[in-house]
Amino acid sequence: MSDLESERPAKRQEGSKTGVPRSKLAARVERMVTAALGGDSHVTLNIKAPELLADAGAVAPAISGVLARAGPGLAPQLRLSQTLRSAGLVEDLLNALANPDPNVRIAAARLCGALRMTDSLPWLADLMADSRPRVWEAAVRALGELGGRRAVDVLMSAVDRIPQHRLAIELARAASDMDIEALMREPASVQAAVVTVLACGLRHDTLRVGPLSAIAQDRRWPSRVRVAACRSLGMIGDSSASGVLGRLTSDPDGAIRGAAIDAQRRLKTAGKGPRS
Repeated sequence: MSDLESERPAKRQEGSKTGVPRSKLAARVERMVTAALGGDSHVTLNIKAPELLADAGAVAPAISGVLARAGPGLAPQLRLSQTLRSAGLVEDLLNALANPDPNVRIAAARLCGALRMTDSLPWLADLMADSRPRVWEAAVRALGELGGRRAVDVLMSAVDRIPQHRLAIELARAASDMDIEALMREPASVQAAVVTVLACGLRHDTLRVGPLSAIAQDRRWPSRVRVAACRSLGMIGDSSASGVLGRLTSDPDGAIRGAAIDAQRRLKTAGKGPRS
């Protein structure tokens, strides 16, 4: 497994499986959110924002897990949004994103991401310029959790400021197939192309094997982008890429050769490529 993949979080983390110790408050929030998503109109989140912020490390993964189990679609998110507004938590969590204490900002970003609070997007965008690495990292992760076109746009606007591996990981989580298609068709810069191509690999997107193979072979693309395409083909692990990778092991560009050899090795190790 590459370093890039080893840092990749689960697509939607599930509370008790994240390795974060379970707290009584996290278990309580999980029960309430589960009931709210199940359509129980009598559920009230009678918990104050300071309590959630103080235990965000345990509460945020628990909430993420409930939403993951609820599955995709707008209905669960709408029910959760209504519950949050009824409890008066939205404004308090948004205000916490601008708190002078960086630890509070980090906790608020974690919670806003887990709750998929789209209202928080402008504040999270501001936090990406924070001078403290832990703060902007929390904001970037939260945008990955939020997902959607607006979150993708904010992430990609920081392509020259955020480390490539972190941005690729969160883009893989936030982007839809249509977002990836648009970014691959018209990348704003070489760095944007590299990040988008790596995100395809992290998503294990077999639908992109053809376009990635074309990029890897096309010498009009900068070497960095072609290397990223080889890496992504290795991450995806589809045997249909073995022929392309085999040819690229003789490419005049040493970086391309090395990336193709590594990707081929991954296919063979996984038992998905040709045995030599």
